[in-house]
Amino acid sequence: MKISRDWLQKYFHAPLPSAQELADALTFHAFEIESVEGDMLDVKITANRGHDCLSYRGIAKEISAILKLPLASDPLKEEVRLEPVTDAVSVLIEDIELSPRYIAAVMKGVKVGPSPEWLVKRLEAMGQKSINNVVDATNFVMFNIGQPLHAFDAGKLKQKEGKFAIEVRKAVAGEKLHALDEKEYALKPGMLVIADKNAGTPIGIAGVKGGSPAGITESTTDIIIESANFNGASVRKTAKRLNLRTDASQRFEQVLSPELAAFGMRAAADLIHKLAGGEIVGYADAYAKPHVPIPVSLPADLPTKVLGIEITKEKIRDAFTRLGFMFEEKEDLFVVTPPFERRDLVIPEDLIEEIVRIEGFDTIPALELPEATAPEVNQNFYASEWVREHLVSEGYSEVFTSVFADKGERGVLNKVDSVRPKLRSTLVDGLNDALKKNVQNKDLLGLKEVKLFEIGTVWKDGKETVMAGIVTEKEKAKEDPLSVFLKEASSYDVLPLSATERYQPYSRYPSITRDIAMWVPAETSATDVESTLKEHAGKLCVRIGLFDEFKKENQISYAFRLVFQSDEKTLTDDEVMGFMQAVYDVVDKKGWKVR
Repeated sequence: MKISRDWLQKYFHAPLPSAQELADALTFHAFEIESVEGDMLDVKITANRGHDCLSYRGIAKEISAILKLPLASDPLKEEVRLEPVTDAVSVLIEDIELSPRYIAAVMKGVKVGPSPEWLVKRLEAMGQKSINNVVDATNFVMFNIGQPLHAFDAGKLKQKEGKFAIEVRKAVAGEKLHALDEKEYALKPGMLVIADKNAGTPIGIAGVKGGSPAGITESTTDIIIESANFNGASVRKTAKRLNLRTDASQRFEQVLSPELAAFGMRAAADLIHKLAGGEIVGYADAYAKPHVPIPVSLPADLPTKVLGIEITKEKIRDAFTRLGFMFEEKEDLFVVTPPFERRDLVIPEDLIEEIVRIEGFDTIPALELPEATAPEVNQNFYASEWVREHLVSEGYSEVFTSVFADKGERGVLNKVDSVRPKLRSTLVDGLNDALKKNVQNKDLLGLKEVKLFEIGTVWKDGKETVMAGIVTEKEKAKEDPLSVFLKEASSYDVLPLSATERYQPYSRYPSITRDIAMWVPAETSATDVESTLKEHAGKLCVRIGLFDEFKKENQISYAFRLVFQSDEKTLTDDEVMGFMQAVYDVVDKKGWKVR
C-alpha cells in the first residue's frame, strides 16, 4: 500500500522522521518496504495484517508503537453513535454469514461538486482520480481507516410508501449489472449483490463495485451511504470470477471486523456533510451478532521459553502499552483483550510475536542449533524403501494400481464408479493388468522383458496390510508380505541410490516398430552403425536398439530395432517408410548390405 508521509503526519503532533527512516523502522518491526520515492513509501502489508494495516490509521499505529510517538488522535478510539435511527430506509440481509453487518444512512439536500484541493491531493497520492466530493469522501475514509464505503443516488431508487429498502442477497441466474466502470457483468448464482428491494434489481456487487443505475452525478441531491461488512471468501471468489479486483474488494478479502463499519459510516457521513452540505436523516444498522471480544491469556514466562531469551514482565508491559492493548495482570498471567480491528490475535504465540517485533527482531541473538539426533524411522516406510531399491536394482519398474476392485472383503460406502465397489484384497489382479498394458510398449521402452512390482495396501482377513508384489513376462504375479522381500534386500550395508534419468512427457499416440539387419565389415562396431542410423532416421525415431549380432568370416551381421513415434499424431506406414528409406539410402552409401 502506498503511504504518504505528509498524510501520515496528520496523526502526530511531533514531526515524523524522513520517509527513509520510517521505512527502516517498519522493515525491522513490521513490514517489508517495496520502495521509497520522495515522501512516498510503498509498504508490503502481510496477509495476517490486511484487516487493520491497509489504512493510514493502521500504519500510524505501527509507527506510534515502534518509535514511541503518541498519536494526536485515534479515529477508532472515539465514541461512535449512529444517531438518529431512521426508518426512511430498511435493510434486509439474506445470509448474515455472508454479510454480518450492513449500515445504511440517508442524507438529503447534498450538493455534489468538485472536491477541495487537499482531498484531491490525498487521493492523487494513492493513485486515485478525483470524481466528486461525495465519492471522494468515501474513498478518503477507506484509505484513512480501512473501511470501504459506497454512496447511492437515492433519487434513482424506488420508494414504497415514501421509504427505501436495501437488500443484501445472492444473485439469481440471468441477472446483470452495468457497473460504474461502464462494463456490464453477468452475475452468477451465489454472488452477493446489493439490491433495491422495492424494484427487485441489483445496484451493486457486494464488496466489489457499485452499479451505474444508482451512481452519483452532479444532479444528485439525496444519497444513501453504505458501510457494511462482507464475508472475505465470498468477495474474493466474486472478484476473481468477474476479473474485477478493486481497492474495496482487496480490503474485504482480508476479513475486516464488523465493528469497523460504524466508524467508517460516521466518518464518511460527517465528511460528506462538511464537503457537500445536506442533512443526515438517520441511520439503519442491521447487525444481528455484535462482536464480542475474546481475551487471550499469556503466562509471563512463556515468551522466554519460546524465544530462548529473557523477556521480563516489564518488557511485556511496555510492548502491550505501546501497542495500545487493554490488559490485566493476574499474578504471573497477562490477560489481553485485543482491539476489535486486530483479528490476528487469538493465541498466546500471537502476543509473543507482538512483543518481540516491537522489541526488535534484531535483538534476538543467533544461537547454534542443538545437536541433531537420529529421527525415529517409520518401519513401513523403511521396509518399503529397502524393497523398492532392491527390486529396481534387479531391473523391475514400480507401478501404482487402483485400490478399488470388483471383488474383495470390504465394501466402499462412496463408490468411485459402479463397477469397482470393493477394496482390493490382493495386488495380483492389478499387477497382471499392468503387465498386459506395458508389454505392448516394450519396444518403445527399450526393454527385453517387462518386470513390474508394486508396494501397496490390501484389505484381507479383516486387516489392512502393506504388501509387495512382483510379476514378469516369465513369472506369474505373486502376493507376499513386505518382510519376505526385505530379507533379500537386507544384504545391503547401506541403502542403494538409483540414478535419476531425465523425465519428459510421454506421447499419447501409438508407436511403430521397424527392424533392419545388415552385413558390415568386421572392424565396424555396433556403436558406429547405431550412430549412423540415428543420424538419418529422423527426429521421430525415438529409440534404436541392437537385438542380434553374429560374425561370419570377415563380416558381422547387426540387427537393429527402430521405434518411431509422434507427439502430435498417429504415424502412418507410408510416413514411416519414408524415414526407413533414408536409413536404407545411408546403409547403401556406406557399402553395407541389408539382409
